[in-house]
Amino acid sequence: MNTLIAKKAPNFTANAVLNGKDIVPNFTLAQFKGSKYVLLFFYPKDFTFVCPTEIYAFQEKMNDFESRNVQIIAVSTDTEQSHWAWLQIPKEKGGIYGVTYPIVSDINKTISHNYGVLSANWICNNNEELKATGEIIAYRGLFLIDKNGIIRHLLINDFPLGRNVDEAIRMIDALQYYEKSGEVCPANWKKGEKSMEASHSGLLDYFSS
Repeated sequence: MNTLIAKKAPNFTANAVLNGKDIVPNFTLAQFKGSKYVLLFFYPKDFTFVCPTEIYAFQEKMNDFESRNVQIIAVSTDTEQSHWAWLQIPKEKGGIYGVTYPIVSDINKTISHNYGVLSANWICNNNEELKATGEIIAYRGLFLIDKNGIIRHLLINDFPLGRNVDEAIRMIDALQYYEKSGEVCPANWKKGEKSMEASHSGLLDYFSS
């Protein structure tokens, strides 16, 4: 399986809901290149159970992402109308009212396919009928894209496994620290902790300190 790590993030243009209320056409990933980092995450379905916990978890950390110049973008294979309807329903009634970052409609499933997170297998049988095994929806994929449009971190979870938003922030901190200092970040590194020089001598200095 080929990986997208360290490669150019596939661009897309699609319908999306902005600010929890505005359906817009031609929303594109490319608009952020050169100006913002992007945290792009996929989720399986609107009107489900684990998905809103993740969607709200990203919203609750919005100030942390904005202070790091990161644009959050969510994607699922539902329609933009479905996104909009879900956004109008309060949290206590199973909705995601109050979420402000863009939620993109991948109704054609091309975005999910290009990022390698589309579930199920499908074939065209001898009767020229398209057959699928399981639902053709997105796994819980997460992609950290730098300001040059390069994917620097990715994570793909199966449907039952929700993601850790604090870990996504930690990875952003690690990337931005590396870009600024040129030093690399060891296991479990957190902002403010000791890093490592990207050399053999730096490695020895780290473990002898």
